[in-house]
Amino acid sequence: MSLPAASGREARSVAEIYHMGGLLPIFVSATDSNRRKRRGIKPQGRIKICGLFREADVDFANEAGPDFIGFVFAESRRRVSIREAERLRSGLRDGIVPVGVFVNALPEEIAALYRDGVIGVAQLHGGEDTPYIRRLKTLSGYAGRTPVPVIKVFRVGGAAGAGWDDPALYAGADYLLLDSGSGSGKPFDWGILPSSPPISLPWFLAGGVSLENIDSALSYSPFAVDVSSGAETDGVKDRQKMIALVKRVRKYPA
Repeated sequence: MSLPAASGREARSVAEIYHMGGLLPIFVSATDSNRRKRRGIKPQGRIKICGLFREADVDFANEAGPDFIGFVFAESRRRVSIREAERLRSGLRDGIVPVGVFVNALPEEIAALYRDGVIGVAQLHGGEDTPYIRRLKTLSGYAGRTPVPVIKVFRVGGAAGAGWDDPALYAGADYLLLDSGSGSGKPFDWGILPSSPPISLPWFLAGGVSLENIDSALSYSPFAVDVSSGAETDGVKDRQKMIALVKRVRKYPA
């Protein structure tokens, strides 16, 4: 697969480095964000648009310019095969990080997709525990390569913050994603966030995020918002909604 060269644009909220034929996503840290503020570079919010499965979806993403897009490899109406993901990935423009969404997949399969540059991040929705994540990091980090960054999904129940203050549940992960359930398309009660224990990792807010409530979602200051059905009309990605969602997010500081 032919991968585009990194452009080095400093204003991105996500930088990508292509090395040894693989995609190594480097997320901007809080220190880097503060440095940019001092240099007069305005920070921006971040957004992931998940569930791309058509060439048109990739075209819309290239135009809208989200920070991340998601390819779903788990059971879903938006599921893509490895071959389909390779084809779609080849059309994705530089500066957008492809995230692979998995449920209890073999770590060898995820590492291979990362090695081949099809994904730059692994999002884990199943029962993947600390030993699993460690093995995935080992498999994907061979020969001096940066191991695949991992987003671990946490399903929020009724009790405020119950569980996400226990690092043992997501040890080894780089990011946490708070959701109401796998692809439910419904938000959990975001009102529990201010009174909940602090989250020790940068976190994504997912589940029912749409144009109608994205301002409320961003008010809780997540690392990024994750949108899927909220960027669709009649079950497929909607160009106008994708563009509008990204524009709305860019009005918020990261």
